Amino acid sequence: MRQKQLMQGFIALLTVSTCSASPLEGPVGERPCQQIRAACQAAGFVRGKGKEGYGLARDCVRPTMQGAPQRLKATKPLPQINAQLIAACKAANPNFGKPKHLQP
Repeated sequence: MRQKQLMQGFIALLTVSTCSASPLEGPVGERPCQQIRAACQAAGFVRGKGKEGYGLARDCVRPTMQGAPQRLKATKPLPQINAQLIAACKAANPNFGKPKHLQP
């Protein structure tokens, strides 16, 4: 079971890293926030799975955008994301990755 999960994560990561505008490396293209979300999903993070430790927003997007470490309950490592992509996302949408109660 664990080996199957690792293989699926590897395949997803390989798929993302071979795209022309990869969120992991390469040029920053259009829709940088969506590229960050896609990188998190490819790394195995899923919307609504925060209680399990691999929530899309809570365990990947927020720590990535805030430059903060993951919480201890996180079960998957953060994907490597180009710092320029993060900066482009912050410029395009300053609230991306912030909890709703902290958004203006």
